[in-house]
Amino acid sequence: MVDTDPRRNIPRTDHLLALPEVIAAGESRSQTTIKAIIFEAQTAARAGDISVAEVAPTVIRNVTTRSASSLTPVLNATGIIVHTNLGRAPLSAAARQAVAEASGYVDVEMDLETGKRSKRGTGAKQALLRACPGAEDALVVNNGAAALLLAVTALRRGNALRGNNVLADEAAGEIIISRGELIEIGAGFRLPDLMATTGSQLREVGMTNRTHLDDYAQAVTEQTASLLKVHTSNFRVEGFTSSVEIAALRGLADEHRLPLIADLGSGLFEPDPALPDEPDIASALAAGADVVIVSGDKLLGGPQAGLILGRSDAVQRIAKHPLARAMRTDKLTLAALEATVANTENPVHEALHIEVDRLKERTEFLAELASGVLVAHDGRVGGGGAPGVPLPGWAVELPEYFAAELRKGDPAIVARVHQGRCLIDLRCVPEAEDQRIIDAIARIRGIDLGDGDEGSSEQ
Repeated sequence: MVDTDPRRNIPRTDHLLALPEVIAAGESRSQTTIKAIIFEAQTAARAGDISVAEVAPTVIRNVTTRSASSLTPVLNATGIIVHTNLGRAPLSAAARQAVAEASGYVDVEMDLETGKRSKRGTGAKQALLRACPGAEDALVVNNGAAALLLAVTALRRGNALRGNNVLADEAAGEIIISRGELIEIGAGFRLPDLMATTGSQLREVGMTNRTHLDDYAQAVTEQTASLLKVHTSNFRVEGFTSSVEIAALRGLADEHRLPLIADLGSGLFEPDPALPDEPDIASALAAGADVVIVSGDKLLGGPQAGLILGRSDAVQRIAKHPLARAMRTDKLTLAALEATVANTENPVHEALHIEVDRLKERTEFLAELASGVLVAHDGRVGGGGAPGVPLPGWAVELPEYFAAELRKGDPAIVARVHQGRCLIDLRCVPEAEDQRIIDAIARIRGIDLGDGDEGSSEQ
């Protein structure tokens, strides 16, 4: 019996490597990468995802057009501003320019005047201190969890805080924290597990819904290392509740010569009327925190980083700890962070404070062209910021199958799937990209929706 399985005719690797386009691509791409692209196409043909005839064209297309990175740029049409699965905060134009300029040789640790070695991150630190005058010093590490780990490790009872000149006792001690602040964030990451790596013990006080100052006071012993206040950034406890503010904890910390560490999470420099219950760095420092910890890639709108701001003696002690070297940031992060803090244009801030009437106009126009339904839709901060706080807005409702097709298109568009519907929210989509969403929906429908000349989002 004759075997007619077309998969037997899948082009061999050596034949595909000999294609002129593949040979030309070898001048800029490694052979390992090219062979991987070929293997992917052959595997797709064996699985029946593409025909045998499509193998060579697929290889040619991928070796000539595929990005140098496996990461795919997407348009965020979910309405979630700080979307962890989509890389959290999108960088501003100034930050992207700063990253490009820092990608070559830069004076990250050199004083060009003297030609001698200088301290890393000076520009980013100065930008942070200008933005937050209440901080005496600042340190940048690679993420928020690293900042917290470093702070509780370096700061112990008996350190040189608030005029006390006794050296710190480096022995592990107890970290006092409210039970209502024992958070778990994405991917099962739990704060107690992080604290355990420091060699310290968590001393839980109060109840899940109510904690009082006396709960902290009764827990203080000679083994106490520090007081830790953590903002419950990804959930809210409502009803019969109480918690102890930083100002109240300051008196207890002074009485027992204890460091007071505040992890705020999202990273507002100052109060924002749009998020009235979200803590900010300036207020936390004014209330008496020795150091405040925030993330760089959330409400601040910058790159992934952990920011430690506060009293000079506390920050310097943290900076001199051996772990600080293991957690330091690279030149690209420092460049992006400095540019983010020093410039006013910020995609996160713009999406948070978007003009709702203009958002509705854009969404109405998209709904009309896409034959969708205009619906009220609340956006969210995301990334653990302002949990439960709605950001009123609008979305276009389409059948659910559109979501998968939009994700697989070019550009890749990520919409929200909710209760069997595909919801397209333009809050986080730059207005200049509206037409690309229109075109993507047209391709899925197999029709021409037009170029939006009349009443378009460009008006």
